[in-house]
Amino acid sequence: MPTLYIVATPIGNLEDITLRALRVLREVGLIAAEDTRVTRKLLTRHGISTRLTSFHEHTTQSKLDSLVATLAERDVALVSDAGMPGISDPGQALVRAAATAGIPVVPVPGPSALSTAIAVSGLPASQITYVGFLPRRQSQRKRMLQTVSSAPGVLVAFEAPHRLLGTLSAILETLGDRQIAACREMTKIHEEVFRGSISEAIAHFSNPRGEFTLVIAGSEGGQAPDSDEEALALVTRLRAEGVRAQEAVATVVAATGLSRRKAYRIWLDSGTPS
Repeated sequence: MPTLYIVATPIGNLEDITLRALRVLREVGLIAAEDTRVTRKLLTRHGISTRLTSFHEHTTQSKLDSLVATLAERDVALVSDAGMPGISDPGQALVRAAATAGIPVVPVPGPSALSTAIAVSGLPASQITYVGFLPRRQSQRKRMLQTVSSAPGVLVAFEAPHRLLGTLSAILETLGDRQIAACREMTKIHEEVFRGSISEAIAHFSNPRGEFTLVIAGSEGGQAPDSDEEALALVTRLRAEGVRAQEAVATVVAATGLSRRKAYRIWLDSGTPS
């Protein structure tokens, strides 16, 4: 039966690709790429001539349906610009559609900025809280950081260079001057790993360039809030701030580890007059 392969591609150095990934990219009937120009460079480097099509955040529903129809006849590989598809990128929609249609979805693992940065951070990472790209709006960014402020282990976030200093300042204000590993341009020519406090990172990156993965020390003493009382306190604050139910429930689930059903029940109860 035709299969959708989720293929990890290099996060920088084009040599960082597995033999299995190269074989799959040669053998499939079509490659769905976040940016065909980026993927074409990789394919050219390795002598692969498989047909490309685009699949990105602006892809229409009709294009998605077309790809699912293609999967009824031939194998398709999904790739992102860098790393493992489906992690903070638009590939999730195709994975979900294929799985819903009963099409096998097979991972072809490889490079990931997430695991690479954690590995070189030097910070204790027995537990990991991944927040992806933080919200653009300052108020929403601080609110998200507040929800993970008590999480143990490490926090991991992605950030673009033009937003780095604003994000570091928000982290400093919300979480305090924790230790951080700011990993820049991983596996590329100008790779850099800065290790120090957040305030030191702000001073160091006066003119940030390249893509960043931030690994931030977790809470020193605490466990993530997991009791009904703590979840209720968080829900109450979010409701007072005017946060809608769907966003509030997602925030509580991420911060406490409660089930979505439990978090929604607490949300409903918090709005019931006493």
